[in-house]
This record gives sequence, structure tokens and C-alpha cells, in this order.
Amino acid sequence: MTIEDKKHRSHLPLSNTSKPKLITYDAKDPDTKFPPIEQLRPPKGAPNVLVILIDDAGFGSTSAFGGPCQTPAAEKLAARGLKYNRFHTTALCSPTRQALLTGRNHHSTGMGGITEIATGAPGYCSVLPNSMSPLAKTLKLNGYSTAQFGKCHEIPVWQTSPVGPFDAWPTGGGGFEHFYGFIGGEANQWYPTLYEGTTPVENKKTPEEGYHLVEDMTDKAISWISQQKALTPDKPFFIYFAPGATHAPHHVPKDWADKYQGKFDAGWDQLREETFARQKKLGVIPQDCQLTERHAEIPAWDKMPDDFKPVLRREMEVYAGYMEYTDHHVGRIIDTLEKLQILDDTLIYYIIGDNGASAEGSINGCFNEMAYFNGLQSFETPEYLTQRLDKLGGPESYNHYAVGWAHAMNTPFQWTKQVASHWGGTRNGTVVHWPKGIKAKGEVRSQFHHVIDVAPTILEAAGLPEPVSVDGITQDPIEGVSMLYSFNDAKAAEQHETQYFEMFGNRGLYHKGWTAVTKHRTPWAELNGKPPAFDDDVWELYDTTKDWSQARNLAKEMPGKLHELQRLWLIEATRYKVLPLDDRVIEKINPDTAGRPILIKGKTQLLFGGMGRLSENVVLNLKNKSHSVTAEIVVPEKGAEGVIIAQGANIGGWSLYALGGKLKYCYNWGGLKHFFVESPSPIPAGEHQVRMEFAYAGGGLGKGGKATLFIDGHRSHTRDDLFRR
Repeated sequence: MTIEDKKHRSHLPLSNTSKPKLITYDAKDPDTKFPPIEQLRPPKGAPNVLVILIDDAGFGSTSAFGGPCQTPAAEKLAARGLKYNRFHTTALCSPTRQALLTGRNHHSTGMGGITEIATGAPGYCSVLPNSMSPLAKTLKLNGYSTAQFGKCHEIPVWQTSPVGPFDAWPTGGGGFEHFYGFIGGEANQWYPTLYEGTTPVENKKTPEEGYHLVEDMTDKAISWISQQKALTPDKPFFIYFAPGATHAPHHVPKDWADKYQGKFDAGWDQLREETFARQKKLGVIPQDCQLTERHAEIPAWDKMPDDFKPVLRREMEVYAGYMEYTDHHVGRIIDTLEKLQILDDTLIYYIIGDNGASAEGSINGCFNEMAYFNGLQSFETPEYLTQRLDKLGGPESYNHYAVGWAHAMNTPFQWTKQVASHWGGTRNGTVVHWPKGIKAKGEVRSQFHHVIDVAPTILEAAGLPEPVSVDGITQDPIEGVSMLYSFNDAKAAEQHETQYFEMFGNRGLYHKGWTAVTKHRTPWAELNGKPPAFDDDVWELYDTTKDWSQARNLAKEMPGKLHELQRLWLIEATRYKVLPLDDRVIEKINPDTAGRPILIKGKTQLLFGGMGRLSENVVLNLKNKSHSVTAEIVVPEKGAEGVIIAQGANIGGWSLYALGGKLKYCYNWGGLKHFFVESPSPIPAGEHQVRMEFAYAGGGLGKGGKATLFIDGHRSHTRDDLFRR
């Protein structure tokens, strides 16, 4: 597609004024000429752009790519567009998103992991270099309207407070004029913590009244599109629609999950076989593709206890309903574009997953995903989960499915999310739709591509150059390759010939059809477990021109070729700031040992009434240490009632509050058990000081302790069997 434009757009922002050639004294002078005030617009013919990014969905999850989860919106777009069956992500959310939004590799952007484990190393600091203008900013400075809806997990954690700085927020330096969504890796879909721009907003409905975040953000997106086209119909938009779905918690209205009742009774091994057959029938995998073997670390369905299988089946029913429900709302946006008669001139990327399906639910799945992240999953026994079967997916749950289902969602590949070495962690089915720019309909494209290729594709489609400088800062070159060459040529030689992969020490390299890979760490391994030395990792070699799914390891047969690719991986890792490799976990979670800033320094913090929406990383860290909380309160004549201060939710946390006039403290131990301390008598009316002291037992992480309540300095009550983690 050729777009002519006379503006010099390499240096942004563009100059917005110009001096007149002739200056007259009187505006009525016949020689007085003023050019009309120009409104900035992209080159004529630049399309609207909609990028849809689903969370935690594997290649074999959706019906568009042979999976069991029905996705009619994805199928509708694919029927009039293209399916890319060799499109790749980074194996984790923050890195994929930063790569998508910049066109650079995740380590280049400083996002070698999620923001919560940032370190001082350049490739892992979570700070985007100002020499890498986000795509949205480049488009906005060229005249696009820009909006983001849903998940934002690219803000350094110490910048997520109400005082900013907001440089990395979507509506700050991110280039989006409008943002409605949440900050962080996941959200409770029934009770999300939302922002409009940088302002916290509250839900207007409860789940019982029909609230769900996916529907809410879709409503907001539709309203924004309608208003944008009503007021500036000549101005194209760039929309980034990134639902928290289908990341855990798998929250979905019950009737959507019930649509799949009984469909997964045969288990995950049979589901892989069925999905594999559908994929061949659809033509999204080659006819000679092999189904990879299930690794010994992933249990066979037949080995799972029969009396526990109803829970396991329901986990998958809930997930499938969640995926279809999400696709349904994506379909509402597509319908809106169609009604506005702009669908044909909107370049749509429907990327089904920011990584492979997630195995973070561990072997049995979980009712509360936080159990996984806090090493409490052994307490979520089959008996515990069975008692809560009917609550899976509902407001009381924070659920995730079992590893076996995640593996099935990544059919036909090995492994899952976090495992950047194998396609199960990094290959995501992608649909591209643009009738005015793509002549082909319902075809498959098999050129190798990566998420960093989206940004340069959009720029080329819009007729925009990659900026040389933005805000006076010389820009680093985009590292992706435009996919536009493949839109109308199924046989075009692929232009993205080399791509490294790395996540948590799991490493891989693609080069001209060959892959060399090594899995370093299993996603559901204990967080405090010790992985092997990097040099002890076993590398595998695959010829993907003949072995599409990485099923036949050629490492022993071709050691020379393997060595060649290992050496190339090291070169690429050096080029893109991957080194030093870092497989530490506990040290990276703790900011003191990770080397990232903390917002609150010292041992005390003063909070005021009305403050809220304070994330975990912008308040004092009270975990695994003795601490106290003191509050000045005014008790009305009718008695004390309500929360004084709280951290967390039903999935875990603590609260100091008043109930029935009495001072109370509750510690919620990972949703598994609640510990209470209560004053024996009500707090009198008037001004009072209340206090809770926690004496940590010590001896490692997650040990017990003693909590004591005080009212006006007088000991009220003590309990010495509380747990902290």
C-alpha cells in the first residue's frame, strides 16, 4: 500500500506553527494572507488500528486454531483475513506487552521479567529507555487518536502510586490520550481496582447486579469509538484492547461456564488428541506435524484420582466459558466498527495470548491463585478444592486450572507460559484483518514472526516513518520487521530470520528454520527451589522446516549445528541486554536485594483518611517482620463501625477495623484461614488512639507471631498463633 505524504515526520513532535512570508500592518491589506490553522492528521489513507491482546492463552485454546473454546469473533475476522500460525511472544506478560508497544525486544526495553521482579540490570530494570518511543506516542504525534482499555503491566512498581511520576502510565509517557483499566499483572474481574487516566474510579455495580470487568471495559471502548468517530471522523484511531482475560483468576458468569458442562470429561490427554485432529483439519498446522509427548512432570489424566476429576473438569469448563465470554465482547467491538462502516478500513490484530497457556495453577489447579505465589498450594488439597467446586469462577474464588489443562491449551507443543525455550510458551495464534489492505480472505500465513513485528507493520500500513528523534531524543532503531510483505503473498520469503528467547533462564534461538532450546526452570517449581547451573542445562535442537512442533530432538545427531546456534544465541543475548542471566526468585521479589527503588524509605509511614488505591509496592513492607499500626480515630455516639486500615482482600491480607463497637484485627492467611483478635469491650465515643502490635516469631519466611490490640495505650487483647507470609 502506497501512501503519499509531504510532511517530514522523522522528527517528532512536528512543528505546529510557521512564520508568514509577508507581514502586513493592516489585516485588511489585500496582500495579507494567512494559511488556515492546520489540524495534524496522519497521511491520507492511514487506517484505523485495533490491537486486541488476550492474556494467558495457548495456541490450541480457541476454535479459530482448533481448540475447544468457541471464539466466533476470531473466526469471523479470520474468514475475511489471515491466520498467522507462526507468530511468537516472549513467554510472559510484561515483556510481551512492552515489546508489542515499542517494536523492540523485551530485554532491550528493560523488561526481561515482570515489573515486580525488576533489578538494577539494564535488561531487567523495567524502565523503558526514552530512546524507544512507544508506538501509541509515535501515532499520536502523527495525528492519531489513541486509547487503551484493560491491562497495563509495564509501569515500574515504585511509580504506581497516586503521586506518580506518570511517565510510564498509558496517559503519561505511554502515548495514550485515554486509558480505562487496571495496573498490574491481573485483576479480580468481579471487583477490579480501576483507573480512568491516572484517577482511581469505583465500580457502579456489583457482581450480583451483573458487573464483570470484560463487559465494562468493552462498554467503555465502544463509547470511546463512537464519540471519536462522531467528533473527528477524518481522524484515524489506535486502540489497544487488552483484557485481563484469560489470565487467572478465571472469573466468568456461571451460564457461560455451564455451556461447556461435560465437554471435558475425557480429560486433558484426550483433549490434546482432539485439538490436534481439528488443527490439521483447519490447516493451521501441517499434515505431517507430530503431536509432542507429554513430559513426565505433567501428570496423565488417568493418574489423577477419580473422585477429584469433577473439580478438574469444572476448572476447564470455567476457563472455556471465560474465553468464549471474552471473545463475545471482542465481537461487540467488531460489530460496532461494522455499524459505523469503518471495519474494512481498520487494521485489526487479534493476538490470542501474550504467552502460552499458564501452568501457574500447579498440578491440581487452585481456588486461590495467591496460594501458588506464596508457597501455600499444598494446603489446597483435593478435599479443600472439592468443597469449593460450585464456587469456581464466582466472586468468592480467585481460581486457576491445573497444569494438564494448560498443556492441552498449548497443543501441539511442549511446555507452557514462562518456558521461553519451547513453542508452548511462545507461539500464539494471531488473526489479522484489514479488507482494504489485504486481498486474501481466509488464508493462513506461515512466515515466522514475533510480537516486535507489530509496531513496524502498523507504521508501514499508516505510511509513517520510524521516528529518528522524539522530544529531542535520538531513537534506537525498531528491532522488529514489518509483516506487511506477507499480507498479500502467502509464499513470500520470511523476513524475520533470527529471534532469541529468554525467560527465567529458559532460553531459545530461532534461526532460518532451526531452533536450539533449553528449559532451565519448570513454572510450577517451588519458588525457593534451586535450579541447575546454567552450564548444566541440556540443550535440544530442532529442524522446524521438517519438524513443525519441535517433536524430534536432533542434538545428539547434529552437535555441530547445535553449537553453532548456541553461539548465535549468546551473540544475540549480548546484543539485546539479556546478560547476565538471572534465575533468582526470592532475591528479585525483595527490592532491597533486587536493587530497584522503593517509594517509602525508613521504618514508618503516615497515612491519612481518604487515601486509597495504594498498591503493595507503595506502602511499607510488613511481611515477615515485627510491626505496629497506630490510628487516631473519632468514635461517634452510635459506636465504632468500619475499616480503619486494610491491605489485601479475600485472597489474603489483614485489616484493623471496628465491628459492633469493638476493635478487631483479622489476618487472612492466603484465604485458607482467618485469625481474629478482638477487644473485650466497645471503644467509647470520642477521640481515641488504637493500635495493633505484631511480634514476629522469626526463623524464616511465613512464620507465626503474636498480635496485641491497644486502646489509648492500654492492652486490650492478645493472640499468639497468627501467621504471616
